[in-house]
Amino acid sequence: MKVEGIPEGYHTITPYLSVLDASGLIEFLKQAFDAKEIEMHTMPDGKIINAQIRIGDSMILIADAPKEMGERKLMPTMLYMYVNDADAVYKSAIQAGGKSIMEPADQFYGDRVGAVEDMAENQWWIATHKEEMSQEDLIKRAVQRKR
Repeated sequence: MKVEGIPEGYHTITPYLSVLDASGLIEFLKQAFDAKEIEMHTMPDGKIINAQIRIGDSMILIADAPKEMGERKLMPTMLYMYVNDADAVYKSAIQAGGKSIMEPADQFYGDRVGAVEDMAENQWWIATHKEEMSQEDLIKRAVQRKR
C-alpha cells in the first residue's frame, strides 16, 4: 500500500501546540470552534502525547508539554482563522472561556476580525472575508489609516 507524503485531510503546514493542559485546550476548542477530535494518543498517566483535532477543514496537533522542557518557555502562537460569521464564532469562543483581545470589527484590508486568547495564551484571530480589493486600494487604505 502506497503512503502519501502528506496525510489525507492535512495541508502543507499544520500547527502543533505543546501546552500545559492539552485536554483543557481541546475542550475549549470543541466548545469555541466546534472542533472535532480525530485521534488521541495518551500515556498511562493520561498525558496527551498527540491529539489530532479538526477545525473546519484544518488539522491542529496538540500535546501536553513534555517534562524534559524544564525551564524552556512554552511557545504560544497566533492563529488566523477564516469562518463564515466572525461575530458568532467570537461570541462562542468567549462563552467557552476565551479572553477577549479585540471585539469583531471591520478592518481596512477587507476582513471583519475579532480575537480571543485561550488558556494556553494562544491567540485566535477570527475573521470573515468581506471585501475583495486591488493592491492599490489596500495600500491607499493603509496609508489613510495611519493619518
